[in-house]
Amino acid sequence: MVRIWLNHWFSTAYNIINLIKENEQDFYIIGTNENEHAVYKTVCDEWYVEPVLKDKEYIEYCCSFCKKHSVDIFMPRRGMLSISKNKSRFENIGVKVMVDDYEIVNILNHKTEAYELFLNKHIGYVPDYRTVTNVNDFLSAYEFILKKYKQVCFKFIEDEGGKSYRLIDNNHKRYTMLFKKQSTRITLDDVVTVLSEVEEFSPIIVMPYLPGDEVSVDCLKTDNGIVMLPRVKDFTRVEKIKYNAQILEICEEFYEKIGLECPCNIQFKYLDDIPYFLEVNTRMSGGIQMSCLASGINIPNLAVNGLLGRKKEWSNNKEEKCIAHIEVPIIV
Repeated sequence: MVRIWLNHWFSTAYNIINLIKENEQDFYIIGTNENEHAVYKTVCDEWYVEPVLKDKEYIEYCCSFCKKHSVDIFMPRRGMLSISKNKSRFENIGVKVMVDDYEIVNILNHKTEAYELFLNKHIGYVPDYRTVTNVNDFLSAYEFILKKYKQVCFKFIEDEGGKSYRLIDNNHKRYTMLFKKQSTRITLDDVVTVLSEVEEFSPIIVMPYLPGDEVSVDCLKTDNGIVMLPRVKDFTRVEKIKYNAQILEICEEFYEKIGLECPCNIQFKYLDDIPYFLEVNTRMSGGIQMSCLASGINIPNLAVNGLLGRKKEWSNNKEEKCIAHIEVPIIV
Protein backbone atom coordinates (compact mmCIF):
# COMPACT_ATOMS: atom_id res chain seq x y z
CA MET A 1 0.00 0.00 0.00
CA VAL A 2 1.38 3.40 -1.02
CA ARG A 3 0.48 6.04 1.57
CA ILE A 4 0.12 9.50 0.01
CA TRP A 5 -0.29 12.65 2.10
CA LEU A 6 -1.82 15.92 0.86
CA ASN A 7 -1.51 18.67 3.45
CA HIS A 8 -3.54 21.91 3.46
CA TRP A 9 -4.70 22.28 -0.18
CA PHE A 10 -7.45 24.26 -1.84
CA SER A 11 -10.79 22.54 -2.33
CA THR A 12 -10.10 21.25 -5.85
CA ALA A 13 -7.71 18.76 -4.28
CA TYR A 14 -10.95 16.74 -4.24
CA ASN A 15 -10.54 16.27 -8.00
CA ILE A 16 -6.80 15.69 -7.81
CA ILE A 17 -7.27 12.87 -5.29
CA ASN A 18 -9.90 11.19 -7.47
CA LEU A 19 -7.51 11.36 -10.42
CA ILE A 20 -4.64 9.93 -8.38
CA LYS A 21 -6.74 6.95 -7.33
CA GLU A 22 -8.18 6.29 -10.80
CA ASN A 23 -7.67 2.60 -11.73
CA GLU A 24 -5.29 2.10 -8.78
CA GLN A 25 -5.69 -0.47 -6.04
CA ASP A 26 -2.75 0.32 -3.75
CA PHE A 27 -2.98 4.11 -3.26
CA TYR A 28 -4.04 5.17 0.23
CA ILE A 29 -4.75 8.90 0.67
CA ILE A 30 -4.16 10.82 3.88
CA GLY A 31 -5.51 14.36 3.96
CA THR A 32 -5.08 17.27 6.36
CA ASN A 33 -6.40 20.81 6.47
CA GLU A 34 -6.87 23.50 9.09
CA ASN A 35 -10.56 23.42 8.17
CA GLU A 36 -12.20 20.28 9.54
CA HIS A 37 -14.91 20.53 6.85
CA ALA A 38 -12.62 20.80 3.83
CA VAL A 39 -14.45 19.04 1.02
CA TYR A 40 -11.60 16.76 -0.04
CA LYS A 41 -11.83 14.91 3.28
CA THR A 42 -14.69 12.98 1.66
CA VAL A 43 -12.30 11.21 -0.75
CA CYS A 44 -9.48 10.60 1.73
CA ASP A 45 -8.86 7.28 3.47
CA GLU A 46 -7.60 9.10 6.59
CA TRP A 47 -8.28 12.67 7.65
CA TYR A 48 -6.82 15.01 10.26
CA VAL A 49 -7.12 18.69 11.16
CA GLU A 50 -3.68 20.22 11.00
CA PRO A 51 -2.42 23.07 13.19
CA VAL A 52 -1.66 26.50 11.75
CA LEU A 53 2.11 26.75 11.98
CA LYS A 54 4.83 28.49 9.99
CA ASP A 55 8.39 27.94 8.84
CA LYS A 56 10.50 25.72 11.12
CA GLU A 57 7.57 24.71 13.31
CA TYR A 58 5.59 23.58 10.30
CA ILE A 59 8.53 21.62 8.90
CA GLU A 60 8.88 19.83 12.24
CA TYR A 61 5.18 19.05 12.20
CA CYS A 62 5.40 17.67 8.65
CA CYS A 63 8.40 15.47 9.40
CA SER A 64 6.74 14.15 12.53
CA PHE A 65 3.48 13.52 10.65
CA CYS A 66 5.28 11.58 7.92
CA LYS A 67 6.97 9.34 10.48
CA LYS A 68 3.83 8.81 12.55
CA HIS A 69 1.64 7.93 9.56
CA SER A 70 4.25 6.04 7.51
CA VAL A 71 3.91 8.42 4.56
CA ASP A 72 5.51 7.26 1.31
CA ILE A 73 4.69 10.27 -0.87
CA PHE A 74 4.14 13.83 0.37
CA MET A 75 2.24 16.18 -1.97
CA PRO A 76 2.52 19.58 -0.27
CA ARG A 77 0.60 22.76 -0.97
CA ARG A 78 0.93 24.69 2.28
CA GLY A 79 4.54 25.56 3.06
CA MET A 80 5.73 24.33 -0.33
CA LEU A 81 8.72 26.69 -0.46
CA SER A 82 9.96 25.75 3.02
CA ILE A 83 9.32 22.08 2.32
CA SER A 84 11.35 22.25 -0.90
CA LYS A 85 14.19 23.85 1.06
CA ASN A 86 14.07 20.94 3.52
CA LYS A 87 13.40 18.26 0.91
CA SER A 88 16.42 16.20 1.98
CA ARG A 89 15.01 15.85 5.50
CA PHE A 90 12.01 14.04 4.11
CA GLU A 91 14.06 11.96 1.70
CA ASN A 92 16.29 10.88 4.58
CA ILE A 93 13.28 9.31 6.31
CA GLY A 94 12.16 7.57 3.12
CA VAL A 95 9.53 10.08 1.96
CA LYS A 96 9.30 11.11 -1.69
CA VAL A 97 8.22 14.74 -1.98
CA MET A 98 6.33 16.06 -5.00
CA VAL A 99 8.12 19.38 -5.20
CA ASP A 100 11.10 20.52 -7.23
CA ASP A 101 14.42 21.71 -5.83
CA TYR A 102 14.40 24.86 -3.73
CA GLU A 103 16.64 26.92 -6.01
CA ILE A 104 14.18 26.92 -8.91
CA VAL A 105 10.99 26.82 -6.80
CA ASN A 106 12.16 29.90 -4.92
CA ILE A 107 12.73 31.84 -8.15
CA LEU A 108 9.47 30.80 -9.81
CA ASN A 109 7.47 31.66 -6.68
CA HIS A 110 8.73 35.26 -6.84
CA LYS A 111 7.17 36.87 -9.89
CA THR A 112 9.85 39.46 -10.67
CA GLU A 113 12.71 37.00 -10.15
CA ALA A 114 10.93 34.61 -12.51
CA TYR A 115 10.56 37.37 -15.11
CA GLU A 116 14.28 38.15 -14.85
CA LEU A 117 15.07 34.47 -15.34
CA PHE A 118 12.90 34.27 -18.46
CA LEU A 119 14.51 37.42 -19.86
CA ASN A 120 18.05 36.23 -19.16
CA LYS A 121 17.40 32.85 -20.74
CA HIS A 122 15.42 34.33 -23.64
CA ILE A 123 12.30 32.28 -22.97
CA GLY A 124 9.05 33.58 -24.42
CA TYR A 125 7.76 37.09 -23.79
CA VAL A 126 7.75 39.07 -20.55
CA PRO A 127 5.60 42.21 -20.19
CA ASP A 128 7.11 45.53 -19.14
CA TYR A 129 6.87 45.93 -15.39
CA ARG A 130 8.03 47.94 -12.41
CA THR A 131 8.24 46.90 -8.75
CA VAL A 132 7.32 49.53 -6.16
CA THR A 133 6.92 49.88 -2.39
CA ASN A 134 5.77 53.49 -2.00
CA VAL A 135 3.23 55.86 -3.54
CA ASN A 136 5.69 58.08 -5.42
CA ASP A 137 7.31 55.10 -7.13
CA PHE A 138 3.86 53.71 -7.88
CA LEU A 139 2.87 56.91 -9.69
CA SER A 140 6.15 56.93 -11.63
CA ALA A 141 5.63 53.30 -12.66
CA TYR A 142 2.06 54.06 -13.67
CA GLU A 143 3.17 56.92 -15.94
CA PHE A 144 5.96 54.80 -17.44
CA ILE A 145 3.61 51.95 -18.38
CA LEU A 146 0.86 54.29 -19.59
CA LYS A 147 3.18 55.92 -22.14
CA LYS A 148 3.48 52.60 -24.00
CA TYR A 149 0.18 50.86 -23.28
CA LYS A 150 -3.49 51.73 -23.10
CA GLN A 151 -4.17 50.54 -19.54
CA VAL A 152 -2.27 49.71 -16.38
CA CYS A 153 -2.86 47.04 -13.76
CA PHE A 154 -1.10 45.94 -10.58
CA LYS A 155 -1.06 43.42 -7.76
CA PHE A 156 1.04 42.52 -4.76
CA ILE A 157 3.94 40.26 -5.67
CA GLU A 158 3.13 37.91 -2.81
CA ASP A 159 -0.36 36.97 -3.90
CA GLU A 160 -2.18 33.76 -4.73
CA GLY A 161 -5.15 33.52 -7.03
CA GLY A 162 -4.89 37.18 -8.04
CA LYS A 163 -6.79 38.41 -4.97
CA SER A 164 -5.03 41.78 -4.99
CA TYR A 165 -5.17 42.26 -8.76
CA ARG A 166 -6.64 45.59 -9.86
CA LEU A 167 -7.08 47.32 -13.22
CA ILE A 168 -6.78 51.09 -13.09
CA ASP A 169 -9.82 52.57 -14.81
CA ASN A 170 -10.44 56.29 -14.39
CA ASN A 171 -13.64 56.19 -16.42
CA HIS A 172 -15.74 53.58 -14.67
CA LYS A 173 -18.92 54.72 -12.93
CA ARG A 174 -19.15 53.72 -9.31
CA TYR A 175 -22.94 53.48 -9.30
CA THR A 176 -22.95 50.85 -12.04
CA MET A 177 -20.52 48.78 -9.97
CA LEU A 178 -23.32 48.19 -7.46
CA PHE A 179 -25.03 45.93 -10.00
CA LYS A 180 -21.97 43.74 -10.53
CA LYS A 181 -19.97 41.32 -8.47
CA GLN A 182 -16.93 42.72 -6.70
CA SER A 183 -15.03 44.60 -9.39
CA THR A 184 -11.30 44.52 -10.00
CA ARG A 185 -11.46 48.03 -11.48
CA ILE A 186 -10.31 51.01 -9.44
CA THR A 187 -9.48 54.64 -10.17
CA LEU A 188 -5.96 56.00 -9.78
CA ASP A 189 -7.17 58.46 -7.14
CA ASP A 190 -8.60 55.62 -5.07
CA VAL A 191 -5.38 53.62 -5.41
CA VAL A 192 -3.31 56.56 -4.20
CA THR A 193 -5.69 57.16 -1.28
CA VAL A 194 -5.43 53.56 -0.12
CA LEU A 195 -1.68 53.19 -0.59
CA SER A 196 -1.02 56.52 1.14
CA GLU A 197 -2.22 55.02 4.42
CA VAL A 198 1.27 53.56 4.87
CA GLU A 199 4.72 54.99 4.13
CA GLU A 200 5.92 51.72 2.66
CA PHE A 201 3.87 48.74 1.51
CA SER A 202 4.62 45.19 0.44
CA PRO A 203 6.13 45.05 -3.07
CA ILE A 204 3.62 45.68 -5.85
CA ILE A 205 4.21 44.86 -9.50
CA VAL A 206 2.86 47.44 -11.95
CA MET A 207 2.44 46.28 -15.53
CA PRO A 208 0.33 46.76 -18.68
CA TYR A 209 -3.17 45.34 -18.76
CA LEU A 210 -3.22 42.34 -21.10
CA PRO A 211 -6.79 42.16 -22.46
CA GLY A 212 -6.49 39.04 -24.61
CA ASP A 213 -7.14 35.37 -23.85
CA GLU A 214 -5.69 33.79 -20.72
CA VAL A 215 -4.06 30.41 -21.33
CA SER A 216 -3.32 28.03 -18.48
CA VAL A 217 -1.01 25.15 -19.45
CA ASP A 218 -0.94 22.09 -17.19
CA CYS A 219 2.43 20.41 -17.64
CA LEU A 220 4.38 17.34 -16.52
CA LYS A 221 7.73 15.98 -17.61
CA THR A 222 7.63 12.20 -18.14
CA ASP A 223 9.95 9.51 -19.52
CA ASN A 224 8.17 9.61 -22.86
CA GLY A 225 7.85 13.36 -23.30
CA ILE A 226 6.32 16.47 -21.78
CA VAL A 227 2.60 16.62 -21.18
CA MET A 228 1.37 20.10 -22.15
CA LEU A 229 -2.37 20.78 -21.92
CA PRO A 230 -3.29 24.42 -22.71
CA ARG A 231 -6.69 25.64 -21.47
CA VAL A 232 -8.00 28.90 -22.90
CA LYS A 233 -9.99 30.68 -20.18
CA ASP A 234 -12.49 33.52 -20.29
CA PHE A 235 -15.14 34.93 -17.95
CA THR A 236 -17.50 31.97 -18.34
CA ARG A 237 -17.24 28.42 -17.04
CA VAL A 238 -16.57 27.13 -20.53
CA GLU A 239 -12.89 26.66 -21.34
CA LYS A 240 -11.24 25.29 -24.44
CA ILE A 241 -8.32 22.94 -24.85
CA LYS A 242 -6.47 24.50 -27.77
CA TYR A 243 -3.01 23.40 -28.88
CA ASN A 244 -1.57 26.68 -30.11
CA ALA A 245 1.83 26.01 -31.69
CA GLN A 246 3.43 29.17 -30.26
CA ILE A 247 2.31 28.38 -26.71
CA LEU A 248 3.59 24.80 -26.97
CA GLU A 249 6.91 26.01 -28.36
CA ILE A 250 7.42 28.41 -25.44
CA CYS A 251 6.57 25.66 -22.93
CA GLU A 252 9.03 23.30 -24.62
CA GLU A 253 11.69 26.02 -24.46
CA PHE A 254 10.92 26.52 -20.78
CA TYR A 255 11.51 22.83 -20.10
CA GLU A 256 14.64 22.78 -22.24
CA LYS A 257 16.26 25.72 -20.45
CA ILE A 258 14.83 25.35 -16.95
CA GLY A 259 12.91 22.11 -16.63
CA LEU A 260 10.84 20.88 -13.71
CA GLU A 261 10.40 17.28 -12.62
CA CYS A 262 7.08 17.77 -10.84
CA PRO A 263 3.73 19.02 -12.19
CA CYS A 264 3.50 22.72 -12.90
CA ASN A 265 1.12 25.25 -14.41
CA ILE A 266 2.36 27.89 -16.86
CA GLN A 267 0.08 30.88 -17.38
CA PHE A 268 0.00 33.28 -20.33
CA LYS A 269 -2.08 36.31 -21.27
CA TYR A 270 -2.35 37.77 -24.76
CA LEU A 271 -1.82 41.33 -25.93
CA ASP A 272 -1.77 42.08 -29.68
CA ASP A 273 -1.43 38.37 -30.52
CA ILE A 274 1.63 37.97 -28.27
CA PRO A 275 1.37 35.46 -25.37
CA TYR A 276 3.08 37.08 -22.38
CA PHE A 277 4.13 35.12 -19.30
CA LEU A 278 1.93 35.73 -16.27
CA GLU A 279 3.55 33.20 -13.94
CA VAL A 280 4.64 29.62 -13.42
CA ASN A 281 3.02 27.80 -10.51
CA THR A 282 5.20 24.98 -9.18
CA ARG A 283 2.14 22.87 -8.39
CA MET A 284 -0.92 21.44 -10.08
CA SER A 285 -3.52 24.04 -11.00
CA GLY A 286 -6.98 24.31 -9.52
CA GLY A 287 -8.47 23.42 -12.91
CA ILE A 288 -6.22 20.50 -13.81
CA GLN A 289 -9.18 18.11 -13.75
CA MET A 290 -10.63 19.94 -16.77
CA SER A 291 -7.43 19.51 -18.76
CA CYS A 292 -7.22 15.84 -17.81
CA LEU A 293 -10.82 15.09 -18.77
CA ALA A 294 -10.61 16.88 -22.11
CA SER A 295 -7.29 15.28 -23.10
CA GLY A 296 -7.65 11.85 -21.52
CA ILE A 297 -4.24 12.32 -19.85
CA ASN A 298 -4.22 11.87 -16.08
CA ILE A 299 -1.42 14.16 -14.86
CA PRO A 300 -1.85 13.54 -11.08
CA ASN A 301 -1.74 9.77 -11.58
CA LEU A 302 1.24 9.98 -13.93
CA ALA A 303 3.09 12.21 -11.44
CA VAL A 304 2.56 9.87 -8.49
CA ASN A 305 3.56 6.80 -10.48
CA GLY A 306 6.59 8.69 -11.79
CA LEU A 307 7.77 9.36 -8.23
CA LEU A 308 7.42 5.65 -7.54
CA GLY A 309 9.51 4.79 -10.59
CA ARG A 310 6.53 3.29 -12.39
CA LYS A 311 6.42 4.17 -16.06
CA LYS A 312 2.92 4.69 -17.45
CA GLU A 313 2.25 5.30 -21.11
CA TRP A 314 0.22 8.23 -22.36
CA SER A 315 -0.58 9.77 -25.72
CA ASN A 316 -2.17 12.97 -26.90
CA ASN A 317 -4.08 13.26 -30.17
CA LYS A 318 -4.31 17.03 -29.55
CA GLU A 319 -8.02 17.13 -30.24
CA GLU A 320 -9.43 20.52 -29.35
CA LYS A 321 -12.44 20.40 -27.03
CA CYS A 322 -14.62 22.76 -25.05
CA ILE A 323 -15.05 21.84 -21.41
CA ALA A 324 -17.05 23.30 -18.53
CA HIS A 325 -17.67 22.64 -14.86
CA ILE A 326 -20.66 22.81 -12.55
CA GLU A 327 -20.93 22.98 -8.79
CA VAL A 328 -22.13 19.77 -7.14
CA PRO A 329 -23.30 19.69 -3.51
CA ILE A 330 -21.32 17.38 -1.23
CA ILE A 331 -22.08 16.52 2.37
CA VAL A 332 -18.91 16.86 4.42
